[in-house]
Amino acid sequence: MMLFARIIPLVLLAVCAAAQQPDSQTTSRGKRIVIAASMLLNGKGNVLRNTRIVIEGARIVAIDPKAGPVDYDLRGLTVMPGWIDMHTHLDSSFGRDGKYDGEMTAEERAYQTASNAWVTLLGGFTTVQTMGPAVALRDAIAKELLPGPRILTIVQALAGKGEQSGTPEELRAYVRKQKEAGADLIKIYASGGMRSGAKTLSQEQLNALCDEAKKQGLRTHVHAFRDAVPAATLAGCTQIEHGVGATDDDLKSIAEKGTYLDPQGGALFENYILNKARYAGTPYFAKTEEGVVEAYKPAIQMSQEFLRRVAKIKGLKIVFGSDALAGLHGRNAEEFINRVRDCGVEPMAALVSANSLAAEAMGLANQIGSIAPGLQADIIALDGDPLKDITAVRRVVFVMKSGVVYKHTMRAARS
Repeated sequence: MMLFARIIPLVLLAVCAAAQQPDSQTTSRGKRIVIAASMLLNGKGNVLRNTRIVIEGARIVAIDPKAGPVDYDLRGLTVMPGWIDMHTHLDSSFGRDGKYDGEMTAEERAYQTASNAWVTLLGGFTTVQTMGPAVALRDAIAKELLPGPRILTIVQALAGKGEQSGTPEELRAYVRKQKEAGADLIKIYASGGMRSGAKTLSQEQLNALCDEAKKQGLRTHVHAFRDAVPAATLAGCTQIEHGVGATDDDLKSIAEKGTYLDPQGGALFENYILNKARYAGTPYFAKTEEGVVEAYKPAIQMSQEFLRRVAKIKGLKIVFGSDALAGLHGRNAEEFINRVRDCGVEPMAALVSANSLAAEAMGLANQIGSIAPGLQADIIALDGDPLKDITAVRRVVFVMKSGVVYKHTMRAARS
């Protein structure tokens, strides 16, 4: 953390030299800003037509179709709240040899992590949860020393290793130490991977972890497949990640308990195949490019079959997480396309999963996730209508976070 703090000035110069500078009209926090929108998705499943958003400082103060004068005319675009990605790995990058997690100095890794955050913001994601430690980056962005999305971060993931992970009391102490170190949430590996998804923590261990996290005001983010899914649900953990192998009864229990579920639609696995030369031969991946393809084509099918089943469970709280690793940063929105195109998720439900529902899961529904008076002015615009063509999520032309514009691609407004 201290090393990252020392190199922030270097990273700031490098990132901002290449980045679009925040719009001069919005750098003054006291200025009143009006955005005109012909189509506004409010983040809760509603569509508003021909209205205007009034912003003062970092917050939305009114939705008023008669407000003026207009500072940003976004008519002809689809305006909505900035997206929230519940599962990223901002510290995951390709090394100087082009390989996944390849050799990098500490300075290079810090630079890459800051760069990954920047492109993620430009891709429309104004808030992310990262499963790679990013406390110093989180704080630098919050202080506006660096441009990037609002970050919630772990400090250290708990790799489930049975009794080696600790007694229930030792695990409670682990959670308390994570909070002291600045964690926003606790990441728990409660099972192996998609194929070898055996449970790696006992019910008593999971109970202790998730109960202590609640006592400390922290949320729990649990990597779980098969038998680990009902165990995490029973333990009262906050969010279950992946979930492949869970039965319909398991899914109904998740819905009844109000636990949040983040199943992926395959964008991460497609990313592995797209970047097969960079992943081949690295730890946890096949030695050859062909081997990477052979390994992850079935994984795409498994994850999509599971999500198609999940989408049919009434009352299930499905949130958005891309699981973005190297190659997917800035392209997190591909996960929307997979969920809608390949898994039968309704476009509006997919978008809400990354807006108000994700904000609710984070405990931040009174701050972000919707366009409404009193909330942070996190606003994006797409060139196209994602309710008719989900690939419009690739065309983010406007990004505002907390009242500051970071991306504004000039184009002629449409009536």
